[in-house]
Amino acid sequence: ILFLALHLLPEVKSSMVNLNNNGYEGIVIAINPSVPEDEKLIQNIKEMVTEASTYLFNATKRRVYFRNVSILIPTTWKSQSEYLMPKQESYDQADVIVADPYPKYGDDPYTLQYGQCGEKGQYIHFTPSFLLTNNSSIYGPRGRVFVHEWAHLRWGVFDEYNVDRPFYFSRKNTIEATRCSTPITGMNVVFNECKGGSCITRPCRRDSQTGLYEEKCTFIPDKSQTARDSIMFMQNLDSVVEFCTAKTHNTEAPNLQNKMCNHRSTWDVISESSDFQNAAPMTGTNLSPHPTFSLLKSKQRVVCLVLDKSGSMSTKDGLGLSRLIRMNQAAEMYLIQIIEKGSMIGMVTFESNATIQNNLIKLTDDSAYLNITAKLPQNAGGGTSICSGLREGFQVITKSNQSTTGSEIVLLTDGEDSTISSCFEQAKQSGAIIHTIAVGPSAAKELETLSDMTGGHRFYAYKDINGLIDAFSRISSRSGSIAQQPLQASNLESKALNISRNEWVNGTVPVDSTIGNDTFFVVTWTIKRPKIILQDPRGKIYENSDFQEDKLNIWSARLRIPGIAETGSWTYSLQNKNVNSQLLTVTMTTRARSPTTLPVIATAHMSQNTANYSSPMIVYARVSQGFLPVLGANVTAIIESEDGNQVTLELWDNGVGADTVKNDGIYSRYFTDYHGNGRYSLKVHAQARKNTARLSLRQLNKALYIPGYVENGKIIANPLRPEVKEDVAEAKVADFSRVTSGGSFTVLGAPPNGNHTPVFPPGKISDLEAKFKGDHIQLSWTASGNVLDKGKAGGYIVRISKRFLDLQEDFHNATLVNTSSLIPKEAGSRENFEFKPESFKIENGTHVYIAIQTINEANLTSEVSNIAQATKFI
Repeated sequence: ILFLALHLLPEVKSSMVNLNNNGYEGIVIAINPSVPEDEKLIQNIKEMVTEASTYLFNATKRRVYFRNVSILIPTTWKSQSEYLMPKQESYDQADVIVADPYPKYGDDPYTLQYGQCGEKGQYIHFTPSFLLTNNSSIYGPRGRVFVHEWAHLRWGVFDEYNVDRPFYFSRKNTIEATRCSTPITGMNVVFNECKGGSCITRPCRRDSQTGLYEEKCTFIPDKSQTARDSIMFMQNLDSVVEFCTAKTHNTEAPNLQNKMCNHRSTWDVISESSDFQNAAPMTGTNLSPHPTFSLLKSKQRVVCLVLDKSGSMSTKDGLGLSRLIRMNQAAEMYLIQIIEKGSMIGMVTFESNATIQNNLIKLTDDSAYLNITAKLPQNAGGGTSICSGLREGFQVITKSNQSTTGSEIVLLTDGEDSTISSCFEQAKQSGAIIHTIAVGPSAAKELETLSDMTGGHRFYAYKDINGLIDAFSRISSRSGSIAQQPLQASNLESKALNISRNEWVNGTVPVDSTIGNDTFFVVTWTIKRPKIILQDPRGKIYENSDFQEDKLNIWSARLRIPGIAETGSWTYSLQNKNVNSQLLTVTMTTRARSPTTLPVIATAHMSQNTANYSSPMIVYARVSQGFLPVLGANVTAIIESEDGNQVTLELWDNGVGADTVKNDGIYSRYFTDYHGNGRYSLKVHAQARKNTARLSLRQLNKALYIPGYVENGKIIANPLRPEVKEDVAEAKVADFSRVTSGGSFTVLGAPPNGNHTPVFPPGKISDLEAKFKGDHIQLSWTASGNVLDKGKAGGYIVRISKRFLDLQEDFHNATLVNTSSLIPKEAGSRENFEFKPESFKIENGTHVYIAIQTINEANLTSEVSNIAQATKFI
């Protein structure tokens, strides 16, 4: 079998924020290494958070404020005596990042948020320019903007404006601006031309097709308002100091908050968050205390490998090579190809007791790693004492006068150990970040507790021969520096070929123009070295003699490409020279072509670390270049259960089912194919073929760019928002291929294998659209599926009403439409249906509201869809 893997290393968020006696602690704001040093930036961050804290305290009715915040200074800045050492704070786990946009596409602050309603986001992104220039007329004071974004990040609420649908028909038959709350007043105008703050405008005309205002029509708010809400619409208005409540919420507005949260108000969702279950309003009238700040600057990276060499590591798992050999292959690749130069690295091996093999060595040149690889364990034997290994690991770090705080330990084991919990407290006190790699089905069940409590990654590897290589590849630099990220790359045509005697296997690996520095090809085999031929895009050929075989006899050979690898398709051919068939793999790793070229990267994670069988999980993969989403990629997830069973899922970015928003570069899918309890591993392949991929400049979940204000009947305009040129708005992306590990997760409560009753209903339809055509109504939507977003549903239930609330509050009693001719298609397909509303009198200006439920073979029904509106307009 041939496996080909090209990995790009990503991040899964595990924020350190917690709420303690009404105060948020542990917030991390990290500055990207490419941002030039600027004292003013730190000053402005402090002022923004301090202002935000008071605004937040009042907006949440004296419930929460910001108590302490860490600002992570990049290693590229000069050291100052006030800078402290970080503990587990890092750029890739920060709550707020400060970085230039890529390419220059404006300074709108936004939150990367792609979960369901009420679920936390990933991070808030501010640009240095936003923090350093005065833009309060556009977004409002920076502290208020921070609170708007914090509500996205922490409480999973959504914006109450909609740039794509700025106006809608109200139930009273008036055209309204999409907003919350409705008492916010303003003018609807079209800008003809603007010079230095004054504009020539005209009133908006109506569109003859839709009856709504024409496309260029803009809502300009009055400068002076009385409305107190909402912060998720326009936090820039002086009067706005609250979130929309059930009383003031505009349920009609076609915005993301209504779509994602079933027309509930932002305050409803916020009040139900776990934060508010534990935070009663503070008594008295005192203001909230000012936040305190610590400035942290990281040192060089310190890593200690703690590797299991107990007897069970000689198990082959049906893969032809023992776990020990596969561990050595992966560890060697990590030392040579993954960990960045300048890091300090040490190694401990353990069985019933532990041995320090190497104290910390600085990886300065290409030969430094040989000191460590020479001591990788050659024989397996003995019991398993994980705590002995960890304690010696801490010893390695402190012996070299390094602090365990902020250092990393990579702990790999396949064994059970009943005493593992005896060093949990010591691990916690050490301040080290512990990454755990569980190998095989018997690894200690409590292993993940170590990563969860120290902010480390967690991995599981068993039947996938590349599982350990994938895991080590993910444990990359946490500093945010592009040049240091190893990109594990390849085209993933992992053709499962049983390579028999003298048979050839061929394949290609695309090297796109964003990568190619520090490139390695590694070939592994299980019995005898194959014949290797590798050809670069210009026709240069590399053969067996160019590949260095490993002195440690670990069944692998490596080729380092000098300089920058040629852009284009690399082809390889391998011939099995052994008498019997054997398993071969090819892996290529590389880094960004230059420190300024941002490569396409793929990152993956599950919606949670632990799932109960009765609740579905969501697989998320994000494909991006810099901060921009990459659309049109083919993304598949491979999920392996504890017993080695593999499930392959195609991930979608079509706004259906688990995917919150269409075309945002987040590819998602429900995962329900549980195969027993225990550990599961996630791996994602993302690739673009035949120029299908493109970049998108659309950012969601951001503070609204205000075009201007109305003061005393006159429009005072802001500078026009920089227009994005069409060619940049959707730039092509060269063909690429990436593989990444999404770590491991645990499943509980699953029935014994084979006993799978479908416990999940069909997914909710969230993109129903309706319009009149003559006296008929045309509906279109995306099919959801039989079980969540898979398969074909049994049927659809369509109901209509002239009253929005009938469908929202009493769907089952609304008028039923005959759908006997409608046969559901496969999940993800477009559905179209046309009917004549028989029971209603239709005249000019009539509104009809429509909603759908899906029903499956097990007679389970989905949630009611979004409510679509069709307006008869002549």
